[in-house]
Amino acid sequence: METPLSSPATRGNQSSPSYSFIAIEGNIGAGKTTLCHRLADRFGCALVLEQFTDNPFLPFFYLQPERYAFPVELFFMTERHKQLLEHFSKPNLFHTCTVADYFFVKTLLFAKNNLNEEEFRLFQRLFGVLNSTFPKPDLLLFLHRPVDVLLRHIHKRGRDIERNISAAYLEDIQNAYLEYLKTETQTPVLVLELGEASFEHDDAVFEAIAHLLAERHPTGFAVKTL
Repeated sequence: METPLSSPATRGNQSSPSYSFIAIEGNIGAGKTTLCHRLADRFGCALVLEQFTDNPFLPFFYLQPERYAFPVELFFMTERHKQLLEHFSKPNLFHTCTVADYFFVKTLLFAKNNLNEEEFRLFQRLFGVLNSTFPKPDLLLFLHRPVDVLLRHIHKRGRDIERNISAAYLEDIQNAYLEYLKTETQTPVLVLELGEASFEHDDAVFEAIAHLLAERHPTGFAVKTL
């Protein structure tokens, strides 16, 4: 069910989010990392940010996806696992929450989209072992934007490794995310319809999102609009 966020006039000041581990997800170019930085500044959360530029196979994957899909996904999975395991194995006395610009299941969604059937079966086995070794997010926020908006964001930031990303590829990724999120029944999943709204430059947009994260939400899939 799609519901609008409350207007600024009806919102009170919220000092902290209602969740200890929030994962901000979305397609390439949706603004995940930007939002995480703003939320960390606002709430004093610990940050877990994906270091995707460290993947040595990524430039080759965008040029020859069939050849480099397996090593690029395997590298992403092991690096995400290492990062999350290190973060949650150390108690943090200075932060009451963690906000990440990915959730680990993302690994499986991209792999399913990029690998052939035989490679994906092997990948699933490895994923199943690693996925049980750290806490799962207790809130998933998915930033949904139209593909044409994502492409504009990607072109604007001008990363060389992303120059060949196609609209069709982004559409496939978007569909994979939404298909999975609709099946999630143990965690609150909020799909935020953003369109072209900017939480980076428009404080009202950001405040609406901050308020959303300070509320408690039922488990399962829900759509929110600004």
